[in-house]
Amino acid sequence: MLTLPALIAHPGVVLAGATDLRPEALQRFSEEFGAPGYATLDELLQDETIDAVYIATPHDLHAVQTLAALRAGKHVLVEKPMATSVEDCLAMAGAAREAGLALIVGPSHGFDEQVRTAASLVASREFGQVRMVTALNFTDFMFRPRRPEELDPARGGGVVFSQAAHQIDVVRRLVGSPVTGIRAVTANWDSQRPSDGAYTALMTFEGGAAASLSYSGYAHYDSDELLGWISELGQTKDPELYGQARRQLARIGTEGEQSAKAARTYGGDGPRSAKAPHHEHFGFIIVSCEKADMKLLPTGIEIYENERRIFHPIAPPKVPRAAVLEEFVAAVAGRPTGLHDGQWGLETMACCRALIMSSSQGTDVDPRKIITDLQVENFK
Repeated sequence: MLTLPALIAHPGVVLAGATDLRPEALQRFSEEFGAPGYATLDELLQDETIDAVYIATPHDLHAVQTLAALRAGKHVLVEKPMATSVEDCLAMAGAAREAGLALIVGPSHGFDEQVRTAASLVASREFGQVRMVTALNFTDFMFRPRRPEELDPARGGGVVFSQAAHQIDVVRRLVGSPVTGIRAVTANWDSQRPSDGAYTALMTFEGGAAASLSYSGYAHYDSDELLGWISELGQTKDPELYGQARRQLARIGTEGEQSAKAARTYGGDGPRSAKAPHHEHFGFIIVSCEKADMKLLPTGIEIYENERRIFHPIAPPKVPRAAVLEEFVAAVAGRPTGLHDGQWGLETMACCRALIMSSSQGTDVDPRKIITDLQVENFK
């Protein structure tokens, strides 16, 4: 539902078919777009008029569905996280490369316009070399309506796969260098929501830059306060609604939670989101370079130089998440960007796995070693 406006708006995209387990969703799709709805993925992949697929299913289905689509000769845009294991991501990236097909991972907040602009400023060295990134986000993620697998760590549940994938994408894009190490602590503070709901991590990069990442989804402090009360999806937020997620969850109970989650998906009863007046974001981010600090906002970038402070405005979005479709369509057309492809998604997932391993082992973990160890094992 969040990416649908961009899919509809892009002139290079025609919605030509869909598959879903729910007949009501397929019926609505056929009525709205005049295209067939398929009961199974296999049926959709047999449709020779379909060139590419967008996979927006539960995390633990991404790998098998992406591999099936690539085998059928389809280009793939797969939601983050790319998969729930580094080994699966390695197989997906390899299959796309061998087939000569586009594989883009997203949308993620690494596509946000303020991140793209700040990354360009960093790469230009206008303010010297990047030295440090500070990223924090405090949300109500754990108390929004969730399907069971979204709270099951074995199936990619919790905030590391769902949210660290965003935050890691953002800082990787900003720094623009390979990650060399991660030291982290994850936390589960609520037995009723049985998966990691918070983490804090230090990432180091080639060239000496470092990034500190903090995330809590426990619905206490709301870091949107630091961004002018603009929500993650770019909407104006009422701070007086504090505690709303917890109250609603307590009111509807477990059975109602599943209904509430279903209502937010395509074919559900929930309304479509209104057009956002601001860009999406993923919390409070400061990029520290040798000559200036840059604060990323949904409206632009605040730049703090030695003797002056300037604001670099960014025009409001015409349609949310347009950048991911631009990148995907370019890749399908043979104009690869080299950004959020299968290799990028693999490296982000290795960082997520390193974050979990570091917390468990109490040591620094190099995500590059996770990948190379798997490559050596597979070669054997």
